[in-house]
Amino acid sequence: MSMSTRLSARPSTRLSTRLSALAASVALLTGLAAPAASADAAPAGGPSAQAAPTVNLATNPGFELPSPDLADWGSVPGWSCTGGPAEAAVTANAPHTGASALTVTPANADSTGECAQTVAVQPNTTYTASAWVRGNFVYLGATGTGKDVAPAWTETTGGGWQRLSTRFTTGPNARSIRLYVHGWYQQGPFSVDDVRVDGPAPAPAVAAGSVPTNDKVVFFTVDDGWQRTPEAERFIADHRLPITAFPLPMPAATDPDFFRRVTAVPGSSVQDHSVSHTDLSTLPLERQQVEICDARDSMTRVFGTTPTFFRPPYFTWNADTLQAAANCGIRTVLTADADFSWGAANIWHPGLLQPGDVVLMHWTDTLASDLQRALAAADAAGLKPAGLVDYLR
Repeated sequence: MSMSTRLSARPSTRLSTRLSALAASVALLTGLAAPAASADAAPAGGPSAQAAPTVNLATNPGFELPSPDLADWGSVPGWSCTGGPAEAAVTANAPHTGASALTVTPANADSTGECAQTVAVQPNTTYTASAWVRGNFVYLGATGTGKDVAPAWTETTGGGWQRLSTRFTTGPNARSIRLYVHGWYQQGPFSVDDVRVDGPAPAPAVAAGSVPTNDKVVFFTVDDGWQRTPEAERFIADHRLPITAFPLPMPAATDPDFFRRVTAVPGSSVQDHSVSHTDLSTLPLERQQVEICDARDSMTRVFGTTPTFFRPPYFTWNADTLQAAANCGIRTVLTADADFSWGAANIWHPGLLQPGDVVLMHWTDTLASDLQRALAAADAAGLKPAGLVDYLR
């Protein structure tokens, strides 16, 4: 059966509306310029960053990287697909290069099969986004650039692979963009491979174990999230403690209301602790970027705010960690100066706690007593707990 026969066999209103929208979209894009070149001209006197060396900022651009342990089943590392594993899968079916590509099969008439990722960018800077695609009516574009940008698209790739490309210059307030690729209603499956967002790499994140401040404050941070006790929750609420939580995505998604309650005190926040709690220093930069970016996306999706700090598991990190964190929009890779977990009271410098110290704890069955002991140590030093988001920008 031909495509036109299949389409004409559908009920009328909803499909005709979508086909009209498709026609209008094609007409608009055609009127703007040829699809792949519609945004290629940078403004006169544009940003000088064009002369800087460029790198590919996309996460898992070739769909070759494995999912981290503890990741959502069927998820595509680095990418968020609206239909989930019911629609999007990494396959070895004739990739453009490498061993695999993304294939999306929209599950119903209401889906375009969109897959997207957040890419950290710099303001007033020009980037080129591109991807190789296969299928009918496939689109590649970016939102959040600060300026309207027409997507690149193709009516059909004729069964082979075709490169789509669009260029954009970010606005003065742009810090991240949303890169997307999608098909069109009832146009069948499409494939994507070798995605690129070419532009200057952001400066590496800053590694820190404390916060430079003369204020008489200390910072309580709590990691992981596997053991959540009412005693710890009650202690936090009774003492109005600002807590910086670094949960893993799996326990955070299992009990998000708990983490909302324990971070309800002003100055509290939920930050990034990777997906799988692995030693990132053993992984290449590309896999570290998946660990950090996917955890960032999970925290953003569940709690509505985007992390700006990253706590490396086991406090192990290297230069690639700092760059991967920056590529995910993270500004600070944070360790600690003291550990009060599991009954400990270790301060890793001489004397009492000092202004700006970061204290490590964990969501465990001892946390209520750990918090009490840490609070007593802060009191002995004349310090008060404060929120990291009020001090690290």
